[in-house]
Amino acid sequence: MAEEHFDVLTKSGEKTGVSKPRGEIHRDGDYHRAVHVWIFVESTQQLLLQLRSDNKDSWPGQWDISSAGHISAGDPSIISAHRELEEELGVKLPKEAFEKIFVFLQECVINDGKFINNEFNDVYLVTILHPIPLEAFTLQKEEVSAVKYIPYEEYRNFLAKEDPAYVPYDVNGEYGKLFDIIRQRCQVNSEARSLSLQKQLQRYSPVTLEAKLTELPEADQKALGLIVKAAKVIDDIFYEQVWHSNPALRDWLKEHANASEVDKLKWEYFLINKSPWSSLDENEPFLTTADSAVKLVPEATKSIAGWKGLEYRAAFPLTKPPGANFYPPDMDKTEFTLWLNSLTEEQKHAATGFFSIIKRRSEASLDASLSDHLTNSTKKLPDSNSDLYSIPYSEIYRPFLAKVSELLHKAGDLVTSQSLKKLLHSKAEAFLSNDYYESDIAWMDLDSKLDITIGPYETYEDEIFGYKASFEAFIGIRDDKATSDLKLFGNNLKLLEDNLPLDSVYKSKDVSAAPIRVIQLIYNSGDVKGPQTVAYNLPNDEKIVKDRGTSMVMLKNVQEAKFEHILKPIAEITISKEQRGLVDFDSFFTHTICHECCHGIGPHTITLPDGQTSTVRKELQDVHSAMEEAKADIVGLWALKFLITKGLLSESMVESMYVSFLAGCFRSIRFGLTEAHGKGQALQFNWLYEKGAFVFHEDSTFSVDFAKIEGAVESLSREILTIQGRGDKNAATLLLNKYCTITGPLKTALENLESVKVPVDISPTFPLADALMN
Repeated sequence: MAEEHFDVLTKSGEKTGVSKPRGEIHRDGDYHRAVHVWIFVESTQQLLLQLRSDNKDSWPGQWDISSAGHISAGDPSIISAHRELEEELGVKLPKEAFEKIFVFLQECVINDGKFINNEFNDVYLVTILHPIPLEAFTLQKEEVSAVKYIPYEEYRNFLAKEDPAYVPYDVNGEYGKLFDIIRQRCQVNSEARSLSLQKQLQRYSPVTLEAKLTELPEADQKALGLIVKAAKVIDDIFYEQVWHSNPALRDWLKEHANASEVDKLKWEYFLINKSPWSSLDENEPFLTTADSAVKLVPEATKSIAGWKGLEYRAAFPLTKPPGANFYPPDMDKTEFTLWLNSLTEEQKHAATGFFSIIKRRSEASLDASLSDHLTNSTKKLPDSNSDLYSIPYSEIYRPFLAKVSELLHKAGDLVTSQSLKKLLHSKAEAFLSNDYYESDIAWMDLDSKLDITIGPYETYEDEIFGYKASFEAFIGIRDDKATSDLKLFGNNLKLLEDNLPLDSVYKSKDVSAAPIRVIQLIYNSGDVKGPQTVAYNLPNDEKIVKDRGTSMVMLKNVQEAKFEHILKPIAEITISKEQRGLVDFDSFFTHTICHECCHGIGPHTITLPDGQTSTVRKELQDVHSAMEEAKADIVGLWALKFLITKGLLSESMVESMYVSFLAGCFRSIRFGLTEAHGKGQALQFNWLYEKGAFVFHEDSTFSVDFAKIEGAVESLSREILTIQGRGDKNAATLLLNKYCTITGPLKTALENLESVKVPVDISPTFPLADALMN
């Protein structure tokens, strides 16, 4: 039998591209990878240990981890964890049972220097409710002599005393994390947890959003009920896109919401974040796997009379996966790039496009058992030497999208507006074909009292590359008067593009007028977690942007709610008394319009120094969203002043627009610096403060220096636009790293807002949509 090969790593854990036999790895002291799998019993607070076989070449006859083993060359970590647990103990569990809690570097020399172990260990925790009967295990005798359960604190004490019966681990060092995590989950103070969740919930001001349906024909009102049902299914898709065990967690929390006050609060906060990670806390988890769904797997081990089988908690990682559920969690950029370079141009387009996810062939069997809702993608894998492959949304989400398509076709048959009819039917077809071009054109041409946006659009969840689009839906009633009043902005996009503070070589030649629609929102779903969207500019597809430009939708009742509940109280705390009265809704609303308009101007499709054509999104990758939000904000402010200078807007709003923008900075930065809008706003605030355009006073309030603000706004606009025009990711990263920080004055302002408990955002309810569902 050929000796197993392992990937050789650098001292920092990256693959070198070389693999070697196991014996040579430990002879030469090469860095390599392994997995540690710990089984923790929730009801007894015990860990399962295995007794290593006497013929092992390392630590023979000592008690050790539940299961462990090397990661074979080219294998993903989770496959090795799954395999080792099954081979050594006869325990077969699905992927969602394994919670990766940290990576541990073990460096030691044993056996008189003959065995050098430089090992990066992916440490997994499997949480089960009750002990597995000892007779249910099937032990691999060449590896494991016996198993036993031991209270986790007792085991920690043995390790701390370096008891020779146990394989040594430094519990006062990195490996102490295992026991810290378990202790935190076992010693929960329900009262303290309730208070913490209440505090997190209080940052959102509850609001009711609705609109009058009296101007809608009866047929449209019937169609509206079907569209709301379709939007509910969009929510289901988004839960899947966030993380593979997220739907199970949602269902479990909902089912147990009335069990206690803590369970009720967990459910309420989960509904706001749509995940176990808190949007306003840099995506820190407010739940753990100990809060998650319990799954029964009778066939996980040998069957034992009188025992119903193994029950485990569906796991999720403490750290929010940057690639969400769009990529394998252990895939890095290097692996993706190497795979991408092996593809044809058509395959590359699919892999980096908005509407596909990336999976591993080696995990196909694990994925097949994961979700009852998703299509099994293992039946027709394309031939390739690579472990990675892409699968279109229309295939992986087919069961969901088939329902949405059917509902939209039925709604399309009912509605009276021809443009809405075309949108609903074309979108229904796009969900099943994965070709969204015609449906997005139909969305741009929409001219209907009932306004619908539905589909995969924004890419904020993909923090690795910013390629993959999340599903979302917005349903509203058009405000005809407000829509008519805003034509000025859309009609002057070409004028703004031609006069941007940017070298002409980077300016777009074909900029179309951008239609703007103002709606009263009556329902949203999908990627609308945490801070609520006040407006959006779509589509994001660069081909459509180049061919037709973009369209904007303003959610007026959302903006009104945020102004009243958040911006006005912020101004009372942060803006100097002399300028406080300049903060008004018209300036806030008008800048939001310009923000969305400015997504449609500036560089999009660009020419690189080598002559290749690319897009800003593809070149800036994970920093694109923050840079784009900063661009739209600051160039939007520049555009307002430009339109005033041209006599297209009133001179009277100059001061109020700058002071309202200053107050708005604090609102967005409170979203957190992991969120694109918050990150982009921190960049702008710190730049303008550095240039003296924002002034900090002794009473901890701020004001605008009107003599300096215009020049500072123009200089930052030029900086960001030029970086985008060059597709210069390094420059973008340096700019963000320098300015996306909480500086002293900014920290003071945020602490003052926290001390008086000014809400950070709103949490809407939609009674009208709920009534339509009944």
